[in-house]
Amino acid sequence: MRPILFHIGPVAIYSFGLMMALAFLTANWLFVRQARKRGWSERFVSNVTLLALVCGIAGAKLFHLLEYPEIFRRDPLGAIFSGEGLTFHGGLLVATGAIALYTRIRRVRFLALADALAPALILAYGIGRIGCQLAGDGDYGIPSKLPWAMSYPNGTVPTLSNINIELRNKYIEMYPGEPVPYDIKVHPTPVYETLASFFIFGVLYMLQRRSGMREGGLFGMYLILQGAERFLIEFIRLNPLYWGLSQAQWVSLGMIGMGAIILWLRATKSQAAMSVR
Repeated sequence: MRPILFHIGPVAIYSFGLMMALAFLTANWLFVRQARKRGWSERFVSNVTLLALVCGIAGAKLFHLLEYPEIFRRDPLGAIFSGEGLTFHGGLLVATGAIALYTRIRRVRFLALADALAPALILAYGIGRIGCQLAGDGDYGIPSKLPWAMSYPNGTVPTLSNINIELRNKYIEMYPGEPVPYDIKVHPTPVYETLASFFIFGVLYMLQRRSGMREGGLFGMYLILQGAERFLIEFIRLNPLYWGLSQAQWVSLGMIGMGAIILWLRATKSQAAMSVR
């Protein structure tokens, strides 16, 4: 793995930061294309983009610190201003709340905006996971002996058993009596999530190009598919559990439930409209 891709003079170019920038630019490009089709002003689009960036980063940092409070207690300022430690669901929730409030002020239908953003969001997530894979930042999974399992000895959170005590203990739990390898191979969950995200993007993008979908339908499908993907992947990751599930799994269940409610309401409204005819 390569946490630092290359240097430009004394400046280090970090793989995670570069992928995050690429994810944001790609998502923004897709969103702008949709916004033009819907006739939204450039100022409105710019403000939505700014809210997504600022509130997304703030929410991602906040949820990470809530999940790992010991990091904040150890070094409050360092934890807040560090470029590491971002939780996607936290960023999504906080950014969604801010954008929903802004659309209400600007009298733009939130679900119309959410439909325009849905494919861009999942594509950005997949690209961001490439950054996690390159950085080896601890988003990998539990120990594995599958043929495609890999290790991250040079990652920002290495898989070396003498350093990563949590991973070492998990290996002992999974394979009792076996000697613990110096460098533990794990599930490359960032790769799994990138592949799943690109597949979901393909589905949503094709549906977005079709006419006839009711408003909110695309966003509802995004919530269900993204939530299901993350809920399942958490079973092979090392994260703190709360009542048997990780923080991300509880949020994922909320996303799935909200997506199902949106689709149900859209279907109910459609049936009511047809019965009136």
